[in-house]
Amino acid sequence: MNDTQHSYDYDLAIIGGGLAGLTLAIQGADAGYKVIVFEKESYPFHKVCGEYISMESWNFLTRCGVPLADWSLPLIRRLKVSDTNGKAYDFKLPLGGFGVSRYQLDNSLYQLALQKGATILVSCKVNDVVYEDDHFNIQTQSGNYSAKVATACDGKRSNLDIKWDRRFTSTKPGKLNNFIGVKYHIQYPQPVDTISLHNFIDGYCGISRIENDTCCLCYLTTAENLHRSGNSIPEMEKNILARNTQLKNIFENAIQVYEQPLTISQISFQQKTQVENHVLMLGDAASMITPLCGNGMSMAMHAGKIAFENIRNFLSGHSTRMQMEQRYKTQWQGEFGFRTKVGRAVQYFFGGSLSTSLFLTSMHAFPGVSGMIIKQTHGKPF
Repeated sequence: MNDTQHSYDYDLAIIGGGLAGLTLAIQGADAGYKVIVFEKESYPFHKVCGEYISMESWNFLTRCGVPLADWSLPLIRRLKVSDTNGKAYDFKLPLGGFGVSRYQLDNSLYQLALQKGATILVSCKVNDVVYEDDHFNIQTQSGNYSAKVATACDGKRSNLDIKWDRRFTSTKPGKLNNFIGVKYHIQYPQPVDTISLHNFIDGYCGISRIENDTCCLCYLTTAENLHRSGNSIPEMEKNILARNTQLKNIFENAIQVYEQPLTISQISFQQKTQVENHVLMLGDAASMITPLCGNGMSMAMHAGKIAFENIRNFLSGHSTRMQMEQRYKTQWQGEFGFRTKVGRAVQYFFGGSLSTSLFLTSMHAFPGVSGMIIKQTHGKPF
């Protein structure tokens, strides 16, 4: 069904070697395809990320070869949420999840992808991807490459987003964009089975256990909050976050594992398209996923599974490129469209003193409703 008149170096090119990109590479290599991954960093490395993964991903990661059962990871079954003053409410997580650092998980997937035969270029930035003559030319700092199929798993905001003039890059600051993310690894007596989400004015902070008796603490807030604090993260934490008594206790008593936090800026939760210039978009490149959607990491990996099924049909001649792209978009929306809407809706209630308190009080008073909302933020095992 597909005309192979043009030669190319690889069957599948993947821009970005995070969870979506690496698990897609493993699937492609397992199926016998020639796969290349471009990653601008070098493994292992830390990423700004909440590092809580819902149990929907456990079996998929195990099939990819990740020895999760051997890592003695904390299993998380409860959710604790506090309002901006620190008043806390407890909820059950019907599906639950587990904690693991991206440093450990991504490096494990990287090694597995290499073992399965994928080519991975690290410290390699992609400058452009051009579609012509039914294949892609990928222009990088390390040279030019060609591929039959290209996917972008390059995160929240990349140089390709700017180059392609994707709509979200030019949106004016608002409720769903212009966020910054800050992450620490800390030593703190966080309950092993609980992920906590602590609200503060114009932001919220998550903390949960990962491997080696360490906690991941990661928060999102507006760039305006940082500006009000003289662009000083310590001042912002002292004067804004610590108004929440739960966070005040954490910052006063936690031991930081690394000296400086990791940060990321210009985060937007605006909607995105799942295909750009014939490139299939995965993970945060496909849609900015609010943490309140439940779990962006699981969604990224699940999208990679959906994408690969369509890529395989195309490469094997069972569908056209147009059919591959349309089916991927349709399946992505069917699987994640409502979930992202729920996450965005919940986010509107968070970060405000009165709105957060009223929302949490209502959630706690009606456990049936709260259970339904929480369930909508977690998918089914895939």
